[in-house]
Amino acid sequence: MSLKVLVVDDQGIVRAGFAAVIDAEEDMTVVGEAADGAAAVRLAAELAPDVVVMDVRMPVLDGIAATRIITGRQDAPRVLVLTTFDLDSYVFDALHAGASGFLLKDVHAAELLQGIRVVAAGESVLAPSATRRLIGHYAAGAGAGTRAGSGPDELDSLTGSQRNVLALIASGLNNAEIAGELGITVGTVKSHVNALLRKLGLRDRVQATILAYDLGLARPNPPGTDPRSTAP
Repeated sequence: MSLKVLVVDDQGIVRAGFAAVIDAEEDMTVVGEAADGAAAVRLAAELAPDVVVMDVRMPVLDGIAATRIITGRQDAPRVLVLTTFDLDSYVFDALHAGASGFLLKDVHAAELLQGIRVVAAGESVLAPSATRRLIGHYAAGAGAGTRAGSGPDELDSLTGSQRNVLALIASGLNNAEIAGELGITVGTVKSHVNALLRKLGLRDRVQATILAYDLGLARPNPPGTDPRSTAP
């Protein structure tokens, strides 16, 4: 089944370029285009896309505000934010607004397409620079909090295995890598991921990563160390 994609950007030529690249794929279809955040909110409700490719700086309503509205709805699509501006505030605001990924507009076409597939599958994707900023943000002790009222008690609902999986998600491992690290099957990892997201009221792995850092379950690593050392 073809992935339905909504492309949102205030520059027509950029919008057309993204749409052409996406539409050329056999497993993707561009179902609509929007030039501002308000139109994106409306079209996301009307067209029910699987993924919204969202710009940040736009007239009427910016991409961060539009993302927050879109992802706050029931059966919300995944949002992949693309921007020219590699700024800390955009990275953190986009992720806290509910985006499942953050890439720069100069990304190669193949990386953009892979990013769409990844977020559609419920995973997360971050530009390397965004990942470094996110980890550096928490290394500096500046966690912003994923949701109001987050605290260590939220982890009480998780089993030990689910806590381990959450820590490994936050360290950047995919399901296959987590399975290898814990000596379990990929199917078991997926079950743990779905269960912990449901128990913690999280939308996807990006929110899980932020919460893991907020609660101290994951810790930034010194340069040159194995990222898997974030796991307890």
